[in-house]
Amino acid sequence: MTGLRKLIRTTAFKLMAAYLLVFTLFAASLLGYFFWNAQRLLGSQISNSINAEINSLSDEYAQGGVMLLASTIEARTRRPGSLLYLLTTPQGEALVGNVSELPDGVLDKPGLSNIPYRRDDGGKAGPRTALVRVFALQDGYKLLVGVDLDEQSRVRAIMFNAALWSVGLIMLLGVAGGWFVARRVLHRLDDINATSRSIIDGDLTRRLKVAGTDDEFDRLASTTNAMLDRIQELMAGLKEVSDNIAHDLKTPLTRLRNHAEEALRTAKDEDAYRAALDRTIEESDGLIGTFNALLMIARAEGGRIDGALSEFDVAEAVHAVAELYEPVAEESGARIVVAAQSPLALHGNRELVSQALANLIDNALKYSPKEEGGPAGDVTIAAEKRDGRVILSVADHGAGIPQADRQRVLERFVRLESSRTRPGSGLGLALVSAMVKLHGGTIRLEDNQPGLRVVLELPDKPAEEPVPSKLALRRPGLRVRS
Repeated sequence: MTGLRKLIRTTAFKLMAAYLLVFTLFAASLLGYFFWNAQRLLGSQISNSINAEINSLSDEYAQGGVMLLASTIEARTRRPGSLLYLLTTPQGEALVGNVSELPDGVLDKPGLSNIPYRRDDGGKAGPRTALVRVFALQDGYKLLVGVDLDEQSRVRAIMFNAALWSVGLIMLLGVAGGWFVARRVLHRLDDINATSRSIIDGDLTRRLKVAGTDDEFDRLASTTNAMLDRIQELMAGLKEVSDNIAHDLKTPLTRLRNHAEEALRTAKDEDAYRAALDRTIEESDGLIGTFNALLMIARAEGGRIDGALSEFDVAEAVHAVAELYEPVAEESGARIVVAAQSPLALHGNRELVSQALANLIDNALKYSPKEEGGPAGDVTIAAEKRDGRVILSVADHGAGIPQADRQRVLERFVRLESSRTRPGSGLGLALVSAMVKLHGGTIRLEDNQPGLRVVLELPDKPAEEPVPSKLALRRPGLRVRS
Protein backbone atom coordinates (compact mmCIF):
# COMPACT_ATOMS: atom_id res chain seq x y z
CA MET A 1 0.00 0.00 0.00
CA THR A 2 2.97 2.30 0.68
CA GLY A 3 4.18 1.81 -2.88
CA LEU A 4 0.72 2.72 -4.22
CA ARG A 5 0.58 5.92 -2.17
CA LYS A 6 4.08 6.77 -3.30
CA LEU A 7 3.07 6.23 -6.90
CA ILE A 8 -0.07 8.33 -6.56
CA ARG A 9 1.94 11.23 -5.09
CA THR A 10 4.28 11.36 -8.08
CA THR A 11 4.06 14.33 -10.43
CA ALA A 12 3.82 11.96 -13.40
CA PHE A 13 0.71 10.29 -11.96
CA LYS A 14 -0.90 13.64 -11.14
CA LEU A 15 -0.20 14.93 -14.63
CA MET A 16 -1.59 11.69 -16.05
CA ALA A 17 -4.77 12.08 -14.00
CA ALA A 18 -5.20 15.69 -15.12
CA TYR A 19 -4.62 14.83 -18.78
CA LEU A 20 -6.96 11.85 -18.49
CA LEU A 21 -9.71 14.02 -17.00
CA VAL A 22 -9.34 16.62 -19.74
CA PHE A 23 -9.21 13.99 -22.47
CA THR A 24 -12.22 12.14 -21.03
CA LEU A 25 -14.26 15.35 -20.92
CA PHE A 26 -13.23 16.13 -24.47
CA ALA A 27 -14.08 12.61 -25.66
CA ALA A 28 -17.45 12.68 -23.84
CA SER A 29 -18.26 16.07 -25.37
CA LEU A 30 -17.29 14.84 -28.81
CA LEU A 31 -19.34 11.66 -28.48
CA GLY A 32 -22.27 13.68 -27.10
CA TYR A 33 -22.11 15.97 -30.11
CA PHE A 34 -22.03 13.01 -32.48
CA PHE A 35 -24.96 11.43 -30.61
CA TRP A 36 -27.03 14.63 -30.73
CA ASN A 37 -26.19 15.23 -34.38
CA ALA A 38 -27.08 11.63 -35.29
CA GLN A 39 -30.41 11.96 -33.49
CA ARG A 40 -31.14 15.22 -35.26
CA LEU A 41 -30.23 13.73 -38.62
CA LEU A 42 -32.32 10.62 -37.98
CA GLY A 43 -35.33 12.75 -36.94
CA SER A 44 -34.95 14.87 -40.06
CA GLN A 45 -34.81 11.78 -42.25
CA ILE A 46 -37.96 10.37 -40.59
CA SER A 47 -39.85 13.64 -41.13
CA ASN A 48 -38.74 13.78 -44.73
CA SER A 49 -39.84 10.17 -45.28
CA ILE A 50 -43.30 10.87 -43.81
CA ASN A 51 -43.74 14.03 -45.91
CA ALA A 52 -42.59 12.28 -49.07
CA GLU A 53 -44.96 9.39 -48.41
CA ILE A 54 -47.94 11.74 -47.86
CA ASN A 55 -47.12 13.62 -51.05
CA SER A 56 -46.99 10.36 -52.96
CA LEU A 57 -50.30 9.14 -51.54
CA SER A 58 -51.91 12.53 -52.19
CA ASP A 59 -51.01 12.17 -55.85
CA GLU A 60 -52.55 8.70 -55.84
CA TYR A 61 -55.76 10.13 -54.35
CA ALA A 62 -55.84 12.94 -56.90
CA GLN A 63 -55.46 10.50 -59.77
CA GLY A 64 -57.77 7.64 -58.74
CA GLY A 65 -59.77 8.77 -55.75
CA VAL A 66 -60.37 6.89 -52.52
CA MET A 67 -60.46 3.43 -54.10
CA LEU A 68 -56.99 3.77 -55.69
CA LEU A 69 -55.61 5.30 -52.48
CA ALA A 70 -57.05 2.49 -50.36
CA SER A 71 -55.60 -0.21 -52.59
CA THR A 72 -52.21 1.49 -52.59
CA ILE A 73 -52.17 1.70 -48.78
CA GLU A 74 -53.28 -1.93 -48.52
CA ALA A 75 -50.39 -2.98 -50.71
CA ARG A 76 -47.82 -0.93 -48.80
CA THR A 77 -48.86 -2.21 -45.39
CA ARG A 78 -47.95 -5.74 -46.49
CA ARG A 79 -44.32 -4.78 -47.08
CA PRO A 80 -41.78 -5.81 -44.39
CA GLY A 81 -40.89 -2.86 -42.18
CA SER A 82 -43.64 -0.75 -43.66
CA LEU A 83 -44.61 2.67 -42.37
CA LEU A 84 -47.79 3.30 -40.37
CA TYR A 85 -50.88 4.05 -42.45
CA LEU A 86 -54.48 4.90 -41.65
CA LEU A 87 -57.23 6.19 -44.00
CA THR A 88 -60.49 7.31 -42.42
CA THR A 89 -63.85 8.54 -43.65
CA PRO A 90 -65.13 12.03 -42.93
CA GLN A 91 -66.96 10.49 -39.97
CA GLY A 92 -63.67 9.12 -38.55
CA GLU A 93 -64.23 5.45 -39.45
CA ALA A 94 -61.16 3.51 -40.48
CA LEU A 95 -61.11 2.34 -44.12
CA VAL A 96 -57.66 0.78 -44.43
CA GLY A 97 -54.38 0.80 -42.56
CA ASN A 98 -52.16 -1.07 -40.08
CA VAL A 99 -52.96 1.06 -37.00
CA SER A 100 -55.62 -0.44 -34.73
CA GLU A 101 -55.74 2.07 -31.84
CA LEU A 102 -54.99 5.79 -31.49
CA PRO A 103 -55.52 8.33 -28.72
CA ASP A 104 -58.61 10.49 -29.01
CA GLY A 105 -58.29 13.65 -31.02
CA VAL A 106 -55.13 12.65 -32.90
CA LEU A 107 -56.83 12.85 -36.31
CA ASP A 108 -57.90 16.42 -35.55
CA LYS A 109 -54.27 17.60 -35.05
CA PRO A 110 -52.51 18.52 -38.30
CA GLY A 111 -48.74 18.36 -38.57
CA LEU A 112 -46.17 16.07 -36.93
CA SER A 113 -46.68 14.67 -33.42
CA ASN A 114 -45.45 11.85 -31.20
CA ILE A 115 -48.25 9.55 -30.13
CA PRO A 116 -48.78 6.16 -28.48
CA TYR A 117 -50.53 3.59 -30.67
CA ARG A 118 -51.26 -0.09 -31.20
CA ARG A 119 -50.39 -1.82 -34.42
CA ASP A 120 -52.86 -3.99 -36.29
CA ASP A 121 -50.95 -7.24 -35.63
CA GLY A 122 -53.51 -9.29 -33.72
CA GLY A 123 -52.65 -7.83 -30.30
CA LYS A 124 -49.21 -9.47 -30.18
CA ALA A 125 -47.45 -6.21 -29.42
CA GLY A 126 -48.21 -3.76 -26.65
CA PRO A 127 -48.44 0.01 -26.88
CA ARG A 128 -45.77 1.61 -29.04
CA THR A 129 -44.66 5.14 -29.91
CA ALA A 130 -44.70 6.69 -33.36
CA LEU A 131 -44.07 9.98 -35.12
CA VAL A 132 -47.13 10.64 -37.31
CA ARG A 133 -48.60 13.31 -39.55
CA VAL A 134 -52.31 13.74 -40.29
CA PHE A 135 -53.23 15.11 -43.73
CA ALA A 136 -56.75 16.16 -44.69
CA LEU A 137 -57.82 15.01 -48.18
CA GLN A 138 -60.66 16.35 -50.28
CA ASP A 139 -64.20 15.31 -49.41
CA GLY A 140 -63.29 15.11 -45.69
CA TYR A 141 -61.10 12.00 -45.82
CA LYS A 142 -58.06 11.98 -43.53
CA LEU A 143 -54.74 10.26 -44.12
CA LEU A 144 -52.33 9.36 -41.30
CA VAL A 145 -48.75 8.35 -42.11
CA GLY A 146 -46.17 7.63 -39.42
CA VAL A 147 -42.96 5.86 -38.45
CA ASP A 148 -42.51 3.59 -35.45
CA LEU A 149 -40.00 5.17 -33.03
CA ASP A 150 -39.13 1.98 -31.15
CA GLU A 151 -36.47 1.23 -33.74
CA GLN A 152 -35.08 4.71 -33.24
CA SER A 153 -35.05 4.13 -29.48
CA ARG A 154 -33.08 0.92 -29.99
CA VAL A 155 -30.59 2.77 -32.19
CA ARG A 156 -30.34 5.51 -29.57
CA ALA A 157 -29.71 2.93 -26.85
CA ILE A 158 -27.04 1.25 -28.95
CA MET A 159 -25.30 4.57 -29.59
CA PHE A 160 -25.51 5.56 -25.92
CA ASN A 161 -24.09 2.24 -24.77
CA ALA A 162 -21.30 2.53 -27.36
CA ALA A 163 -20.48 6.00 -26.06
CA LEU A 164 -20.40 4.78 -22.45
CA TRP A 165 -18.16 1.85 -23.38
CA SER A 166 -15.89 4.17 -25.37
CA VAL A 167 -15.49 6.59 -22.47
CA GLY A 168 -14.96 3.71 -20.06
CA LEU A 169 -12.35 2.14 -22.35
CA ILE A 170 -10.60 5.50 -22.71
CA MET A 171 -10.46 5.87 -18.94
CA LEU A 172 -9.25 2.31 -18.46
CA LEU A 173 -6.51 2.66 -21.08
CA GLY A 174 -5.59 6.09 -19.71
CA VAL A 175 -5.24 4.77 -16.16
CA ALA A 176 -3.22 1.78 -17.37
CA GLY A 177 -0.98 3.99 -19.50
CA GLY A 178 -0.57 6.51 -16.72
CA TRP A 179 0.25 3.74 -14.27
CA PHE A 180 2.92 2.41 -16.63
CA VAL A 181 4.42 5.85 -17.27
CA ALA A 182 4.35 6.78 -13.57
CA ARG A 183 5.99 3.48 -12.61
CA ARG A 184 8.67 3.99 -15.24
CA VAL A 185 9.32 7.57 -14.16
CA LEU A 186 9.32 6.54 -10.50
CA HIS A 187 11.81 3.78 -11.25
CA ARG A 188 14.17 6.24 -12.95
CA LEU A 189 13.79 8.71 -10.09
CA ASP A 190 14.43 5.97 -7.52
CA ASP A 191 17.67 5.12 -9.36
CA ILE A 192 18.67 8.79 -9.31
CA ASN A 193 17.86 9.09 -5.60
CA ALA A 194 19.76 5.91 -4.74
CA THR A 195 22.81 7.04 -6.69
CA SER A 196 22.61 10.52 -5.15
CA ARG A 197 22.48 9.03 -1.64
CA SER A 198 25.58 6.96 -2.40
CA ILE A 199 27.38 10.07 -3.64
CA ILE A 200 26.29 12.00 -0.54
CA ASP A 201 27.70 9.16 1.59
CA GLY A 202 31.08 9.73 -0.06
CA ASP A 203 31.20 7.41 -3.07
CA LEU A 204 32.10 9.95 -5.77
CA THR A 205 32.67 7.17 -8.32
CA ARG A 206 28.93 6.45 -8.64
CA ARG A 207 27.18 7.77 -11.76
CA LEU A 208 23.55 8.00 -12.89
CA LYS A 209 22.35 5.36 -15.33
CA VAL A 210 21.92 6.39 -18.97
CA ALA A 211 19.31 4.22 -20.70
CA GLY A 212 20.29 5.31 -24.20
CA THR A 213 16.81 6.60 -25.10
CA ASP A 214 18.03 10.23 -25.31
CA ASP A 215 14.97 11.38 -23.35
CA GLU A 216 14.94 14.12 -20.73
CA PHE A 217 16.14 11.69 -18.04
CA ASP A 218 19.09 10.62 -20.19
CA ARG A 219 20.00 14.25 -20.85
CA LEU A 220 19.70 15.03 -17.14
CA ALA A 221 21.79 11.97 -16.25
CA SER A 222 24.49 12.88 -18.82
CA THR A 223 24.69 16.46 -17.60
CA THR A 224 24.76 15.36 -13.95
CA ASN A 225 27.44 12.76 -14.67
CA ALA A 226 29.54 15.41 -16.42
CA MET A 227 29.09 17.63 -13.37
CA LEU A 228 30.10 14.77 -11.06
CA ASP A 229 33.17 14.07 -13.21
CA ARG A 230 34.14 17.71 -12.89
CA ILE A 231 33.51 17.66 -9.13
CA GLN A 232 35.60 14.51 -8.74
CA GLU A 233 38.34 16.08 -10.82
CA LEU A 234 38.24 19.21 -8.67
CA MET A 235 38.26 17.14 -5.47
CA ALA A 236 41.24 15.15 -6.72
CA GLY A 237 42.97 18.39 -7.68
CA LEU A 238 42.16 19.87 -4.28
CA LYS A 239 43.62 16.84 -2.54
CA GLU A 240 46.70 16.98 -4.73
CA VAL A 241 47.11 20.71 -4.14
CA SER A 242 46.67 20.21 -0.40
CA ASP A 243 49.31 17.49 -0.39
CA ASN A 244 51.64 19.62 -2.48
CA ILE A 245 51.11 22.65 -0.27
CA ALA A 246 51.85 20.59 2.82
CA HIS A 247 54.99 19.21 1.18
CA ASP A 248 56.33 22.32 -0.57
CA LEU A 249 55.57 24.80 2.20
CA LYS A 250 56.96 22.64 4.97
CA THR A 251 60.56 23.42 3.99
CA PRO A 252 60.31 27.24 3.88
CA LEU A 253 58.26 27.28 7.08
CA THR A 254 60.84 25.10 8.79
CA ARG A 255 63.62 27.31 7.45
CA LEU A 256 61.77 30.37 8.69
CA ARG A 257 61.46 28.88 12.18
CA ASN A 258 65.12 27.79 12.22
CA HIS A 259 66.26 31.30 11.29
CA ALA A 260 64.22 32.73 14.14
CA GLU A 261 65.58 30.16 16.63
CA GLU A 262 69.14 30.71 15.43
CA ALA A 263 68.76 34.45 15.85
CA LEU A 264 67.47 34.03 19.38
CA ARG A 265 70.28 31.61 20.21
CA THR A 266 73.33 33.16 18.57
CA ALA A 267 72.63 36.81 17.79
CA LYS A 268 74.72 39.16 19.94
CA ASP A 269 74.06 42.58 18.51
CA GLU A 270 71.57 44.63 16.51
CA ASP A 271 73.17 43.77 13.14
CA ALA A 272 72.74 40.04 13.74
CA TYR A 273 69.11 40.51 14.64
CA ARG A 274 68.56 42.71 11.59
CA ALA A 275 70.13 40.07 9.33
CA ALA A 276 67.88 37.40 10.85
CA LEU A 277 64.82 39.61 10.30
CA ASP A 278 65.86 40.24 6.68
CA ARG A 279 66.07 36.48 6.08
CA THR A 280 62.70 36.02 7.78
CA ILE A 281 61.10 38.72 5.62
CA GLU A 282 62.58 37.15 2.49
CA GLU A 283 61.19 33.74 3.39
CA SER A 284 57.82 35.33 4.26
CA ASP A 285 57.72 37.11 0.89
CA GLY A 286 58.29 33.77 -0.82
CA LEU A 287 55.43 32.19 1.10
CA ILE A 288 53.12 35.13 0.36
CA GLY A 289 54.03 34.91 -3.31
CA THR A 290 53.17 31.22 -3.33
CA PHE A 291 49.76 31.79 -1.76
CA ASN A 292 49.07 34.72 -4.10
CA ALA A 293 49.89 32.50 -7.06
CA LEU A 294 47.51 29.83 -5.79
CA LEU A 295 44.73 32.40 -5.42
CA MET A 296 45.34 33.75 -8.91
CA ILE A 297 45.29 30.26 -10.40
CA ALA A 298 42.04 29.43 -8.58
CA ARG A 299 40.37 32.64 -9.78
CA ALA A 300 41.56 32.22 -13.35
CA GLU A 301 40.46 28.57 -13.53
CA GLY A 302 37.08 29.51 -12.05
CA GLY A 303 36.62 32.42 -14.47
CA ARG A 304 36.59 34.91 -11.57
CA ILE A 305 38.69 38.02 -12.19
CA ASP A 306 38.52 41.60 -11.04
CA GLY A 307 37.23 43.77 -13.88
CA ALA A 308 35.63 42.84 -17.14
CA LEU A 309 37.64 41.72 -20.15
CA SER A 310 38.56 44.60 -22.38
CA GLU A 311 40.41 45.19 -25.60
CA PHE A 312 44.07 46.19 -25.24
CA ASP A 313 47.26 46.27 -27.28
CA VAL A 314 49.01 43.03 -26.46
CA ALA A 315 52.17 44.15 -28.31
CA GLU A 316 52.44 47.08 -25.92
CA ALA A 317 52.00 44.72 -22.97
CA VAL A 318 54.77 42.47 -24.35
CA HIS A 319 57.19 45.43 -24.62
CA ALA A 320 56.28 46.57 -21.10
CA VAL A 321 56.98 43.16 -19.55
CA ALA A 322 60.20 42.78 -21.55
CA GLU A 323 61.39 46.19 -20.36
CA LEU A 324 60.65 45.16 -16.77
CA TYR A 325 62.89 42.08 -17.10
CA GLU A 326 65.76 43.69 -19.01
CA PRO A 327 67.79 44.42 -15.83
CA VAL A 328 67.35 40.81 -14.70
CA ALA A 329 68.50 39.58 -18.12
CA GLU A 330 71.58 41.82 -18.06
CA GLU A 331 72.56 40.45 -14.65
CA SER A 332 72.50 36.91 -16.06
CA GLY A 333 74.34 37.90 -19.24
CA ALA A 334 71.33 37.36 -21.50
CA ARG A 335 69.29 39.48 -23.87
CA ILE A 336 65.56 39.83 -24.34
CA VAL A 337 64.57 40.10 -28.00
CA VAL A 338 61.02 41.31 -28.75
CA ALA A 339 59.21 40.79 -32.08
CA ALA A 340 55.80 42.46 -31.70
CA GLN A 341 54.40 45.26 -33.82
CA SER A 342 51.68 47.57 -32.44
CA PRO A 343 48.79 47.77 -32.69
CA LEU A 344 47.89 44.13 -31.92
CA ALA A 345 44.41 44.05 -30.37
CA LEU A 346 43.35 41.33 -27.94
CA HIS A 347 40.10 41.14 -25.98
CA GLY A 348 41.13 39.80 -22.60
CA ASN A 349 42.54 40.59 -19.17
CA ARG A 350 45.76 42.56 -19.53
CA GLU A 351 46.98 41.83 -15.98
CA LEU A 352 46.69 38.07 -16.39
CA VAL A 353 48.30 38.07 -19.84
CA SER A 354 51.16 40.23 -18.52
CA GLN A 355 51.56 37.95 -15.49
CA ALA A 356 51.71 34.88 -17.74
CA LEU A 357 54.36 36.49 -19.95
CA ALA A 358 56.34 37.49 -16.84
CA ASN A 359 56.30 33.90 -15.58
CA LEU A 360 57.48 32.55 -18.94
CA ILE A 361 60.29 35.12 -19.21
CA ASP A 362 61.34 34.44 -15.61
CA ASN A 363 61.51 30.69 -16.31
CA ALA A 364 63.42 31.25 -19.54
CA LEU A 365 66.04 33.41 -17.82
CA LYS A 366 66.31 31.07 -14.86
CA TYR A 367 66.70 27.82 -16.79
CA SER A 368 68.88 29.04 -19.67
CA PRO A 369 71.79 30.99 -18.14
CA LYS A 370 74.78 31.68 -20.36
CA GLU A 371 77.12 29.31 -18.60
CA GLU A 372 74.84 26.32 -19.29
CA GLY A 373 75.21 26.71 -23.07
CA GLY A 374 73.07 28.30 -25.75
CA PRO A 375 74.02 31.09 -28.13
CA ALA A 376 73.96 33.84 -25.52
CA GLY A 377 71.13 32.94 -23.18
CA ASP A 378 68.84 35.02 -25.39
CA VAL A 379 65.08 34.99 -24.70
CA THR A 380 62.86 35.77 -27.70
CA ILE A 381 59.33 37.08 -27.22
CA ALA A 382 57.04 37.23 -30.28
CA ALA A 383 53.45 38.33 -30.81
CA GLU A 384 51.38 38.21 -34.00
CA LYS A 385 47.78 37.79 -35.16
CA ARG A 386 46.82 34.91 -37.41
CA ASP A 387 43.31 33.80 -38.50
CA GLY A 388 41.52 35.65 -35.70
CA ARG A 389 43.92 34.39 -33.00
CA VAL A 390 46.75 36.13 -31.20
CA ILE A 391 49.92 34.01 -31.09
CA LEU A 392 52.28 34.72 -28.19
CA SER A 393 55.55 32.81 -27.81
CA VAL A 394 58.51 32.85 -25.44
CA ALA A 395 61.60 30.92 -26.57
CA ASP A 396 64.94 30.24 -24.84
CA HIS A 397 68.08 28.23 -25.51
CA GLY A 398 68.27 26.33 -22.27
CA ALA A 399 67.96 22.64 -21.45
CA GLY A 400 64.29 22.46 -22.48
CA ILE A 401 61.66 20.05 -21.18
CA PRO A 402 61.42 16.38 -22.27
CA GLN A 403 58.40 15.50 -24.38
CA ALA A 404 57.01 13.15 -21.70
CA ASP A 405 56.99 15.93 -19.07
CA ARG A 406 55.53 18.82 -21.11
CA GLN A 407 51.93 18.20 -20.06
CA ARG A 408 52.80 17.47 -16.45
CA VAL A 409 54.70 20.71 -15.86
CA LEU A 410 51.45 22.66 -16.39
CA GLU A 411 50.13 21.27 -13.11
CA ARG A 412 50.56 22.92 -9.72
CA PHE A 413 53.79 22.40 -7.73
CA VAL A 414 55.43 20.32 -10.47
CA ARG A 415 59.17 20.93 -10.65
CA LEU A 416 61.42 18.80 -12.83
CA GLU A 417 64.49 19.72 -10.80
CA SER A 418 64.52 16.99 -8.17
CA SER A 419 67.20 18.68 -6.09
CA ARG A 420 65.20 21.94 -6.00
CA THR A 421 68.34 24.06 -5.58
CA ARG A 422 66.82 26.89 -7.61
CA PRO A 423 64.14 29.09 -5.99
CA GLY A 424 60.60 28.51 -7.09
CA SER A 425 57.28 26.92 -6.18
CA GLY A 426 56.22 25.11 -9.36
CA LEU A 427 53.23 27.41 -9.92
CA GLY A 428 54.39 29.62 -12.79
CA LEU A 429 53.34 27.40 -15.69
CA ALA A 430 50.16 26.41 -13.85
CA LEU A 431 49.14 30.08 -13.77
CA VAL A 432 49.97 30.40 -17.48
CA SER A 433 47.79 27.38 -18.23
CA ALA A 434 44.92 28.79 -16.14
CA MET A 435 45.13 32.13 -17.98
CA VAL A 436 44.99 30.38 -21.36
CA LYS A 437 41.93 28.36 -20.32
CA LEU A 438 40.23 31.51 -19.03
CA HIS A 439 40.64 33.16 -22.44
CA GLY A 440 39.51 30.04 -24.33
CA GLY A 441 42.94 29.46 -25.88
CA THR A 442 45.55 26.72 -26.09
CA ILE A 443 49.13 26.29 -24.86
CA ARG A 444 51.90 24.29 -26.53
CA LEU A 445 55.39 23.46 -25.31
CA GLU A 446 57.73 22.92 -28.27
CA ASP A 447 61.38 22.08 -28.83
CA ASN A 448 63.36 25.23 -29.73
CA GLN A 449 66.44 23.17 -30.74
CA PRO A 450 67.94 23.79 -28.27
CA GLY A 451 65.75 25.07 -25.51
CA LEU A 452 62.03 25.45 -24.98
CA ARG A 453 59.45 27.43 -26.91
CA VAL A 454 56.11 28.08 -25.20
CA VAL A 455 53.31 29.08 -27.62
CA LEU A 456 50.04 30.64 -26.42
CA GLU A 457 47.14 30.90 -28.88
CA LEU A 458 44.36 33.20 -27.69
CA PRO A 459 41.19 34.14 -29.61
CA ASP A 460 41.14 37.89 -30.18
CA LYS A 461 37.40 37.99 -29.32
CA PRO A 462 36.35 35.40 -26.68
CA ALA A 463 32.73 34.19 -26.85
CA GLU A 464 31.96 34.78 -23.18
CA GLU A 465 33.20 37.12 -20.51
CA PRO A 466 33.97 35.64 -17.07
CA VAL A 467 32.08 36.75 -13.98
CA PRO A 468 34.01 39.45 -12.10
CA SER A 469 35.41 38.58 -8.69
CA LYS A 470 35.38 40.73 -5.59
CA LEU A 471 39.01 39.77 -4.99
CA ALA A 472 41.69 41.88 -6.65
CA LEU A 473 44.59 40.50 -8.67
CA ARG A 474 48.16 41.41 -7.96
CA ARG A 475 49.78 44.16 -9.96
CA PRO A 476 51.38 43.25 -13.35
CA GLY A 477 54.93 42.10 -13.15
CA LEU A 478 54.55 40.04 -9.97
CA ARG A 479 57.03 37.20 -10.27
CA VAL A 480 55.60 33.79 -9.50
CA ARG A 481 58.52 31.45 -9.41
CA SER A 482 57.95 28.13 -11.10
